[in-house]
Amino acid sequence: MQNTIREENQNTVSSPKKGTSGGGFSSRSLLRKFLKYSLLSLLALMLYFGAVDLNFLWLFGRSPGIADLKEPKQSLASEVYTADGVLLGRYYSENRSPLSYPEISPKLIDALIATEDVRFYSHWGIDPKAIGGAVISTFSGGNRGGSTITQQLAKNLFKTRKDATKGLLGRVPGIGTVIAKTKEWITAIKLEGRFSKQEILTYYLNTVDFGSNTFGIKIAARTYFDTTAAGLSLPQCATLVGLLKAPSSYSPLMNPKRSEMRRNVVLGQMLKYQKISSAQYERALHTPLKLNFHIEQTYEGPATYLRGVVSNYLKTWCKKKGFDLYTDGLKIYTTIDSRM
Repeated sequence: MQNTIREENQNTVSSPKKGTSGGGFSSRSLLRKFLKYSLLSLLALMLYFGAVDLNFLWLFGRSPGIADLKEPKQSLASEVYTADGVLLGRYYSENRSPLSYPEISPKLIDALIATEDVRFYSHWGIDPKAIGGAVISTFSGGNRGGSTITQQLAKNLFKTRKDATKGLLGRVPGIGTVIAKTKEWITAIKLEGRFSKQEILTYYLNTVDFGSNTFGIKIAARTYFDTTAAGLSLPQCATLVGLLKAPSSYSPLMNPKRSEMRRNVVLGQMLKYQKISSAQYERALHTPLKLNFHIEQTYEGPATYLRGVVSNYLKTWCKKKGFDLYTDGLKIYTTIDSRM
């Protein structure tokens, strides 16, 4: 009887306690360590983001401030008109004229979102799922991007990759790219908090580079197809959105075959996300790529001598008034009557 009790006591002592592992660590202890390191990592990340945003010790370069976000600066062409409102020409460093959201074809919006940022209406500037996909793609040898439309807008508007925005650390290879990407994340969140989704799309399409010195959808539609942004057909919308991946590589002028292939990829994305029907897809897929290409020059059109005189006058006037004739989008009205 005593032997039996002793054996039972020994078995009780030698049995591992509930909630412990064979290594002697309790699950509660592991959980505490996990939470501790998670909180420390989160704190370190927040401090890093704050340091980048505030340009701590001038290490990270300037980030957009409140004033920049209130009214983002765009390089806009200045336009010269006759007294009766007929456009004579433009002065510009980047040929760009802004449009409002209703002036842009809904098909173009659908093509852009289906191709560049399918979760645009549900994210807050950063898409974790897209970032995860980009990381996996990189490790598997691919080149899939993870930037949202809002991040691309931040990059276009505030030139986050230019030397002027780099700090001391930003000039170190590799580290500079991480810092620039961080700025784009932070700025994208700020943009989402300040502007509506429609405003972000409008800003993006007004600023993006379509190649051949065409900036913004208004000039791109006129340069490539001699039409308006509202009058673009489905194949034309897909062609222009396809350009955004690489304007030179997918130029319909320089690389028509590659451009058509890229256009068809965009159409496929629109079909996949139910932006177009199968019938629309098939019709657009078999539509030949037809351009009406014409690059607008500053010396084209009527009254070229007058525009030269106006330009010389305005250079002095702009210097006194603090304007830039080639980037500030001035509207200049002359005394010329087009009907005469």
